[in-house]
Amino acid sequence: MTVDTPDILDPDAAQAYLRGWKSRIDRMAADTGAMSERLGQLRVRGKDDNDLVEVTIDANGVLVGIRFGERVGQFAPSTIERAVMAAMRTARADAARQARAIVVETMGPDSVAAQAIAARLERQLPDD
Repeated sequence: MTVDTPDILDPDAAQAYLRGWKSRIDRMAADTGAMSERLGQLRVRGKDDNDLVEVTIDANGVLVGIRFGERVGQFAPSTIERAVMAAMRTARADAARQARAIVVETMGPDSVAAQAIAARLERQLPDD
């Protein structure tokens, strides 16, 4: 018998082990649900340095809103394009930070699942 594994021939030890295992699984399911709900509600704004454009993205980096400043008509389309991309980079970087914080808060910093989810979010929300 190892330290972490009960003697399977001892019914009381096996039952206690299974209760503990079920409790951990139930807690992980609740934490995952809470994390998913918080990520689903996440909205992050980003602006360019000249305040020409403000974008809003969700936790997946999908653009859900865009607002153009009053001065936008004074600039060439290529300048506005760069402003939109700069605002998106800012929003993505902030979204990645916030999403990672949500994952760690809900699942714990040592959770293998949390680390995998955080890595996926970082790939999904590149700030380049």
